[in-house]
Amino acid sequence: MLASRSIRLMGTTITISLVHQKAESLLEQMLSLLVLYERRFSANDDRSELMQINHGAGREKICVHPDLFELIELGKKHSIAPQSHLNISIGPLVQTWRIGFADARVPSQAEIEQALALTDPHLIDLDAEQQSVYLQKEGMKIDLGALAKGYIADKIIDFLKREGVTSALINLGGNVLTLGINEDSGRPWRIGIQNPQLPRGHNLAILTVQNQSVVTSGVYERSLDFQGKSYHHILDPRTGYPMETSVASLTIVSDKSVDGEIWTTRLFGAEPAAILQQIEAQKGLEVFIITDDNHYFYSSGLQSQLL
Repeated sequence: MLASRSIRLMGTTITISLVHQKAESLLEQMLSLLVLYERRFSANDDRSELMQINHGAGREKICVHPDLFELIELGKKHSIAPQSHLNISIGPLVQTWRIGFADARVPSQAEIEQALALTDPHLIDLDAEQQSVYLQKEGMKIDLGALAKGYIADKIIDFLKREGVTSALINLGGNVLTLGINEDSGRPWRIGIQNPQLPRGHNLAILTVQNQSVVTSGVYERSLDFQGKSYHHILDPRTGYPMETSVASLTIVSDKSVDGEIWTTRLFGAEPAAILQQIEAQKGLEVFIITDDNHYFYSSGLQSQLL
C-alpha cells in the first residue's frame, strides 16, 4: 500500500511517501517523531531543548538528550574544520538578519560586529560523560539549521527500516532521502535539481537515486529585498553578510542525509573547482554545482545517475 503525508514543520513542507501494509499507521508515528525532533532542535522556539542551551549561555551548562548532544558534537567538529563555511554558533548572526522571517531586516555594521563576536565554535564546551553543553559567552546561540533536517531524515529512515519498509521517500524541502526503489515505477527514484533562474518546479537536471540522499542549498531559496538590493539567506560567518559567491546552487548526493547537509554548508562559498576537488577526495560523496550564470559542473561519480 502506497501512502503519503505532508506537514508544515521546521520552516518548510515535509512530505513522506512509503509502501507498506501498515503505511497509514507508520505515517502517524513518523509525524509524531518529526514534532518531537523539532521541539528538540529548533532555534526558533523558546521551549525547545536547544534553546535551553542558548538561554544558559555564559551562565550554566545544560545536560541534553543524547541525540542533541550527538548533533552538536558533529556540528562543532565540522565548524572548526579548516576552510569550513559551516558554523553552528552562527545563531546571533542569523537572529540579527532574520532572513526568511516576517521581521527580516538589514542590520547595521555595529550590530553585525557585535553578533560576530559571539560566533566562535571553539567556545562551545562539550562534556561527553555528562552529555552537557556550555556556551562560554553570554549571548551565544547555537543554530542547527544547517544540519538538523539531515539528521532527522536519517533517524526517520532508520525507523522505517526497523519496521520493515523497503520503499520510501522523505522530502524535507531541499533535502530528499530515499529508501529502496520507487515501487510504483519499478525504477530508482527520480529527483530534480531546481533551475535557480526559473520558478520552483523547473529542473535543470534529473538524478536517479536509490538508498541515497540529495541535499541542495541555493541562494534563491530565501531572500530579503531592501532599497533595491537583494540579500540571500546564506550568511558568511567570517564577514557577517550574505555569502559572496559565483555558486547559485550546490547539491550533495550521499548515503547519509546529515552528510549532505554538512557538506553543502561547509563548501558553499568556495569556487566550483575547489568544491569539485574536495568532493572527489571524499569517499561516498558526489556534487552537482550550478553557477550564477547557469553553468553546471558535477563530480565524476554522478555521470551514471544523470538523466
